[in-house]
Amino acid sequence: MTSVSMTHSHSRTRSLIMISLSVALIAVCSWISVPTAIPFTLQTFAIFTILGLLGGRLGTTAIAAYLVMGLIGLPVFSGFSGGPAALFGATGGYLIGFLFMGLLYWLLTHLFGTRLVLSGLFLLAGLLLLYGFGSAWFLWVYLGSGKAASFLTVLGWCVFPFALPDLLKLFIALAVVRRLRPVISP
Repeated sequence: MTSVSMTHSHSRTRSLIMISLSVALIAVCSWISVPTAIPFTLQTFAIFTILGLLGGRLGTTAIAAYLVMGLIGLPVFSGFSGGPAALFGATGGYLIGFLFMGLLYWLLTHLFGTRLVLSGLFLLAGLLLLYGFGSAWFLWVYLGSGKAASFLTVLGWCVFPFALPDLLKLFIALAVVRRLRPVISP
């Protein structure tokens, strides 16, 4: 085996380990939950942290792996739930929105870099995308079930109570990223 192929193999192994640990972190953080219309969990903290530490490509891959695990029925979502009903139910848009959050972060960091301040702004932009997508999904499913609600009502149920805690989680995640990024970067 040549030195180049050993380095490539080491890099792939390291990436797989980091993705696996990230999926585990998201799952554990989803289980720490306060039940409400949209469960208050530490998932967003995990998403912020893994995107900040692993970057857009590996972080988004970890998010996708987490969603696939939940889709096939592994109990990785809030309340130890999993399966298509959990992923495609009223709150599933927030789960799927994590993937769009990762993709946006990946695009923005690719275009503008990964300095901590920029990472924070890009994660905030991703959070806004997550709120918009998840709330539109929630409203679509909610209205489809024959119930009535306005988009503002849905924001009152699903976004406004979580905005300040999510900002706090973002700042804590950035502090973690600032400390750990130099340690785990290759």
